[in-house]
Amino acid sequence: MRDNPITPTIPLDQDGIHHGFLKLPHSRDDSAWGSVMIPITVIRNGEGPTALLTGANHGDEYEGPVALQGLALELNPRDMTGRVIIIPYFNYPAFRAATRTSPIDKGNLNRAFPGRPDGSVTEKIADYFQRTLLPLADVVLDFHSGGRTLDFLPFAAAHVLEDKRQQADCVAAMRAFNAPFSVMMLEIDAVGMYDTAAEEMGKVFVTTELGGGGSATARSVAIARKGARNLLIHAGILKGKPTVEPSRNLEMPDDDCFHFAEQDGMIEMVADLGETVLKGDLLARIWPADRTGTAPAEYRARRAGILASRHFPGLVKSGDCLAVIAVEAS
Repeated sequence: MRDNPITPTIPLDQDGIHHGFLKLPHSRDDSAWGSVMIPITVIRNGEGPTALLTGANHGDEYEGPVALQGLALELNPRDMTGRVIIIPYFNYPAFRAATRTSPIDKGNLNRAFPGRPDGSVTEKIADYFQRTLLPLADVVLDFHSGGRTLDFLPFAAAHVLEDKRQQADCVAAMRAFNAPFSVMMLEIDAVGMYDTAAEEMGKVFVTTELGGGGSATARSVAIARKGARNLLIHAGILKGKPTVEPSRNLEMPDDDCFHFAEQDGMIEMVADLGETVLKGDLLARIWPADRTGTAPAEYRARRAGILASRHFPGLVKSGDCLAVIAVEAS
C-alpha cells in the first residue's frame, strides 16, 4: 500500500510539549503547491498510556474544539505519565468552512474510514488516523454535538460490542467522563465511522453529543472540559481526582428510538429535550411551507422514553431526523 502523504511537523514520541501541524499536500487554484495544515499538539512525559483526543470530526460542532484548545494550552507534562495527542480540528477543511462535511470533496470524515492514502483529502485524513495515529492510542475520545441540524441532551456514549471485556472498558471510560447523561448508543449508520475503526482495533472509545445548533454554550463547553480531564485521570495519564456529578444512564436499544420526516416543511416541536413521552404521544408537527389552510403532518412517539435529540432548524426536508427517544437504562 502507498505511504500516506501526511507528515507531522512535530515529533510524536518525544517528551515535552510540542505544537505543530499534520501537513497534507493539496494543490488547488489559489495555492499550486499548497497544503492543508491540521493543528496538532503532543504532550508526553515518559512511558505510559496514550490518549488520542479529537474534535470537529464534523466541522460545525464546537464543544470539542474549544475544550481541546484549552487542554493543549493548559496541560503540563509534570502532571502526566504517558502521552496525549490533541487534534481540535479533525476535519480541518470542514471546520474552517463551518460545515459538517469538507468543502473540498464533500467528504464526511466520520463515514470515510478506513480511508485511502491515494484518495480524496478526507480519505487521506482518515487513512492517516487509521494507519498512524489510532495504532498509537490506548484511549480514544472523539467529541461530537448536533452541529447545525440537531440538538442533544449532553451525553457521553459507548457502544454495544461483541467483545464484552472491551465493552466494559468503554463503559467505564464513558462513566468516568461523567456527562449529565451516559448512553449506550445504537448507531443507525455505522459503516465507515471513526468509532468503528477504533473499536475494531480494540481501543477504549468514548464519543459524545453535547448540544447542537451550530454553536456551543458555557454549560456544554464546561461539560467537555471536565469530561476530557476526567477521562485522562481515569486512563492513568493525568494526576488528580476526577470531578464527579450525577449522571443519568440511558440507552438507545432499537430503531424505534429514531423518528424521521417524510415530507418537507416547517417543524413545530411539541415536546422539548429532556421531557418524558409515552408511546403514541405527539412529538412534532410539520406544516406546509408553501400554502395555508392545510393541516400539518403529525409525528408520534414510536416508543416511551426521554426526548434526547431533536431537529434544530425551523425547516425540515423529507428524510431528516426529527427526534430521538432514549430510555432509562435498567
